[in-house]
Amino acid sequence: MIDQTRPVVLLVSRIAIGVIFLVHGYQKFVTMGIAGTAEFFAAAGIPLPGLAAPAVAGLEVAGGLALVLGAALPVAGSLLALDMIGAIVFVHGANGLAGDGGYEFVLALAAASLAVGFTGGGALALDNALARRRPAQPATT
Repeated sequence: MIDQTRPVVLLVSRIAIGVIFLVHGYQKFVTMGIAGTAEFFAAAGIPLPGLAAPAVAGLEVAGGLALVLGAALPVAGSLLALDMIGAIVFVHGANGLAGDGGYEFVLALAAASLAVGFTGGGALALDNALARRRPAQPATT
């Protein structure tokens, strides 16, 4: 039974985590705006906030979409985990693990991004669908 449910569980997990990143990236682009995000990044001590703001927003949107689709999972999962480690270092770390502004949520997102990124995404991932469609490579001698 576990083997039959694994693809669905991985799909639901990828979608949930991906949507969280999509929403956070969207907020940086639209709700706060890139200028507002850059101001927040500058106040938090993030280096090169004018470059970091669109880069992080773009990463969160593209990486979130990659998780939802199950595409480029090791790359997307690793980059999103690094994004969350940056959020811990620059924004949430000083607030402790739990509590107001704590880093428990971003730590969980970092761990989940790595877990989803390196599971292969399951049978319902785009990466796996593309791998099944590739012709077998001839052996080299």
